[in-house]
Amino acid sequence: QVQLMESGGGSVQAGGSLRLSCAASTDSFRRLCVTWFRQAPGKEREGVASLYTGDRSTDYAASVKGRFIISQDNAENTVYLQMNSLKPEDTAKYYCAAGGCRSWPGSRWMFRPTNFQTWGQGTQVTVSS
Repeated sequence: QVQLMESGGGSVQAGGSLRLSCAASTDSFRRLCVTWFRQAPGKEREGVASLYTGDRSTDYAASVKGRFIISQDNAENTVYLQMNSLKPEDTAKYYCAAGGCRSWPGSRWMFRPTNFQTWGQGTQVTVSS
């Protein structure tokens, strides 16, 4: 059973950067599908970046492509979300979600919240204009 712990949220001005961390307690870190989701008040939860740790396949939502980078550190069992050029519309609570995977399942699967059973507690990101 994977357990996830997020950190790294905070408040930043528009144009700034933050890095979120998702530490996974698991013996199978190299066979994980991991997606960062976010949810703003009154809005649905949306996937922003996904990673398959087995081969480092990634994909991004159009709204963050070119600004966010998802990466992994196998030694630390951690997945990161580097967020650059932040905008006020990036303000949301960010969650990492993970599940066991044998291969990259495709972006549609990765960005569907109901496909994940294991979630972190969430971390707030606030971007001011």
